[in-house]
Amino acid sequence: MKIVKDFINNKNSKKKLFTPGPASLLYENITSIEPCFGRGDDQYEKIENNVLNRLKKFTDHSNIARMQGSASFALEVMINNFIYGKLLIIKTGIYSDRLFSMSIASKINFRNIKKIEYIDYKNIDEISKKYDWVMGCPVETSIGLKIPISKLNKLKKRCKAKLALDATASIGLENNHHFADVIGYSSCKGLFGLTGGAFIAFNKSPNNKVNQFNLSIFSHLEKKMTGPYHAICSLNDVLKKYNDFKYAVVANKKFFLKKMEQYLSHKSSEQPYLCTLINKKIVKKDKKTILYQSRADITGSVVCHLGEVHLKRKAKGKIIDSIKIHE
Repeated sequence: MKIVKDFINNKNSKKKLFTPGPASLLYENITSIEPCFGRGDDQYEKIENNVLNRLKKFTDHSNIARMQGSASFALEVMINNFIYGKLLIIKTGIYSDRLFSMSIASKINFRNIKKIEYIDYKNIDEISKKYDWVMGCPVETSIGLKIPISKLNKLKKRCKAKLALDATASIGLENNHHFADVIGYSSCKGLFGLTGGAFIAFNKSPNNKVNQFNLSIFSHLEKKMTGPYHAICSLNDVLKKYNDFKYAVVANKKFFLKKMEQYLSHKSSEQPYLCTLINKKIVKKDKKTILYQSRADITGSVVCHLGEVHLKRKAKGKIIDSIKIHE
């Protein structure tokens, strides 16, 4: 195993990531990888059941579907299968725009959604109308913003609605996902797995009829196509030590907040663990550093905190010395 550890250390030494996922490469990502297949492979089935059961416990949902693809694919499946009637989407940025676009397409293609309203997050406290569903991103990476899920749950109750979340940037790191009726997310951000796995967690099965093979959640629940076998394997050993890896993210965030205190764009209650928006441009000090290029039109920079995950509880925020404020 020393050869594997040396391999991992060598790979991580070549890049300093300030991007939102995947995280730095983990030894535990590699140790669970094996030849596998989704039918008749008892060893793989054991790994998959272990991972999916752990993920369900993470969010306290009774059901989970796994599929190959990005979080975007999971969210599109989620919207088409679960969302109906009058829908409220909370506008936060690029990733809520993605939900809005997918919902418009679903409304046209499947006609289960009847009306869509898109309201800015700053106006949440003013919303009280009745909706069938409320949907949003509790962590909007493009602007480094967190809307506490507890706040979205209060909105859900006021609107007498169900709650759907894009949990791509919040899963594992933020609390209270259990308040949502359905969530979609991927394997590679706050879960620290390899790319390629997508998940939808829910309690009650959807009623929407989706006459399309890939977009029907039942195709994935019934495992009618190749699943994200190696992405799931990459999570098996990681989830056993999850709190050690999360420690590195939280520590990095705290170090960065302290160093950039005078430049923060959001108040403390709106600070996610995954990333931070500051009102100054960040530049890198060396060629190894990979900065996050937000798709949003921002004047400052978003810095993400997954670059030291492989260090677990030994993380000291030293990676932050690789960047500086642009003068």
